[in-house]
Amino acid sequence: MAEVEQQVAYERDATNPDLITLTNVRNFDWRTDKDATEHWETRTIDLSKLSGVDVTNSYWMGPLIAHTLVSFRFEDDRPLAFSFEIRKENGESFSALAGFFRRYELSLIAAEERDIIYTRSNARGEQVYLFPISNLQQHEVRSLFESYLTAMDELNTKPAWYNTLTSNCTNIIFYMARIVSGDRLPWDYRIWVSGWLPNYLYDVGMLDSAPEKQNQPWSMDTWYERTHINPKSMGFNNLHSIANSREFSRQIRQDIPIPLLADSQSSAEAQAKSAAQSSHE
Repeated sequence: MAEVEQQVAYERDATNPDLITLTNVRNFDWRTDKDATEHWETRTIDLSKLSGVDVTNSYWMGPLIAHTLVSFRFEDDRPLAFSFEIRKENGESFSALAGFFRRYELSLIAAEERDIIYTRSNARGEQVYLFPISNLQQHEVRSLFESYLTAMDELNTKPAWYNTLTSNCTNIIFYMARIVSGDRLPWDYRIWVSGWLPNYLYDVGMLDSAPEKQNQPWSMDTWYERTHINPKSMGFNNLHSIANSREFSRQIRQDIPIPLLADSQSSAEAQAKSAAQSSHE
């Protein structure tokens, strides 16, 4: 099908390894769930400017089953989203049962959020929630991004099968993240019940416990209320432009605390402390 026809690939700048040029970044103009203008683009990102990670869950089959995407934020650029998906052929539909039996090829899509999130929240009418991940360090975010580059290399060298239980959109991300963060992400049954992934992240301390710097932390119900994308994206003018890509990403993060990376937080606090001391002196 058109939305999974191309495979993302990349090249690293020979003189600056932080500069990564990705080809076949998807940026479709979705009008309905079946009607879109295709755009496959080339985009260069700077790994030294990575500023955080967000996890998006899109519910399309009740509260237990969700599709999971990961977005990387940058200091001076719009986010870039990644999604492990099945490479459906024309006329083919997804079946969780068939996914146990090597029916679908696995695909990795890199995309603008204006495409890959909008199509779920607006074109398909799925219920979509975006969760910013807290307590991460710069090297962890970079390592997680690098693991996506490794996945690109592997899938472009040797195709792999999607598996409903062992190689789906959620637990592949977990395997990759666990390589980065180790025991901070303990094994848990919710890795296989994708709809409960946000609750797992909350319980292991990966969602800010008190995002408004108050004594009363957000409950999980509050997290779901504040991170619900659909009311924020309703009626969004999804014209094809970089400005609109930036605006969509900004709009869906309204009323959500965006945490600094742990080392960035320490640096910011140190600078503030130094400035206060200089002012006092």
